[in-house]
Amino acid sequence: MLRRSPFKFQQWKAWIQPWQGMDKILFGVVVTLTLLGGLLIRSTQLRGGWTDWVQHWVTGLVGIGIALLLARFRYHLILRWHWILYLLTNLSLLLVVFIGTSELGAQRWISVGGFNLQPSEFAKVGAIISLAALLQHWRADKLVSIFRTLAIIALPWGLVLIQPDLGTSLVFGAVSIGMLYWARAKLGWIFLALSPLISVILSNIPIQEPLKYQIYGGWAFFLASVAAFSFKHKIFAAISAVSLNGLAGFLGQKAWGLLKDYQQERIILFIEPEKDPLGGGYHLIQSRIAIGSGGLFGQGLNNGHQTKLQFIPEQHTDFIFSAIGEQLGYVGSVAILVAFWVICWRLVMIARTSKDDFGSLLCIGILSMVIFQVFVNISMTIGLAPVTGIPLPWISYGRSALLTNFIALGLAESVANHRQVKRF
Repeated sequence: MLRRSPFKFQQWKAWIQPWQGMDKILFGVVVTLTLLGGLLIRSTQLRGGWTDWVQHWVTGLVGIGIALLLARFRYHLILRWHWILYLLTNLSLLLVVFIGTSELGAQRWISVGGFNLQPSEFAKVGAIISLAALLQHWRADKLVSIFRTLAIIALPWGLVLIQPDLGTSLVFGAVSIGMLYWARAKLGWIFLALSPLISVILSNIPIQEPLKYQIYGGWAFFLASVAAFSFKHKIFAAISAVSLNGLAGFLGQKAWGLLKDYQQERIILFIEPEKDPLGGGYHLIQSRIAIGSGGLFGQGLNNGHQTKLQFIPEQHTDFIFSAIGEQLGYVGSVAILVAFWVICWRLVMIARTSKDDFGSLLCIGILSMVIFQVFVNISMTIGLAPVTGIPLPWISYGRSALLTNFIALGLAESVANHRQVKRF
């Protein structure tokens, strides 16, 4: 009977020792989604070239290597360089303004060696690192700390917004809110910080006058109540909250005219895509048909009619979930959602067991980024949100986005690998 050589076993054990503390479940689920993403991308391009799915897997392989290197790296050393990373993040976004290439009405890419890189994708990780470094020193239980933190993140957010990249700028907002909450900001403060956005939306929805005044009045009363309960100077806080939201609504009406035509079209048509079935509403209508035709178990990989005949534009990127729904059905769609739930669960566990606040905040920032992107991407394919161009993490085609997600994974695995407490 052959026995394993103790010497070879010790060599193998010594080789994998630097990654012993990694979260294997998190890593395994992400790699599985990346592999599945390549198959789904291939299924959307059977009538054309197959290069995109190969590039997806090659980029994924590079991303896995980066994630493993970062997992071995001690994440807290980033603290020494976080201002330099913040500077590089903003410089890369600024370069897009001057030397960036344009596609589909937006200037978001920089051409490097024949490849188009999207700095706004990598800026997501830069923002997470910056916020984590700041919030570990300035806890969010004081308003001055919140304003200071938001002022720091305002620069990269603004540079992304002017590209214009509305989807990524919304990711910045979601990341900021999630990390502020984890840093002990009051829920009332977070709600009031979000309230101007709601006021802008309300101000641009066409409502008949009697009902319009009732809604505005109820919204103002609710804002005043939240502000009064959240601050010591209740009357001043209530008046300020209502006034600022009134100003936001007024400016929102004026700013509507500043949006690009395609952005206005996306916001309007997601409510009723049938108004322009061959134009702006075409994506959403075809996506709904594809997902609905999948039934319980789907039509099988490479067998979806909408997918094979390429009825859905950009299906390998923004609308990849429609391919999932058509080919894998309800069961496959739920399985994908469960996989993302597992990723979020593991990120929360790593955040809770991190040995310091910096590592915990890093994981919560990554968690917020993943949750928001998954929610918005799936919602826009089924008509619950406007089309914003946000990819489905690790599944949609997009080299910059895929590398960004693997860098984020590597940072989370570094936190897991170097914690010194009980693991779950």
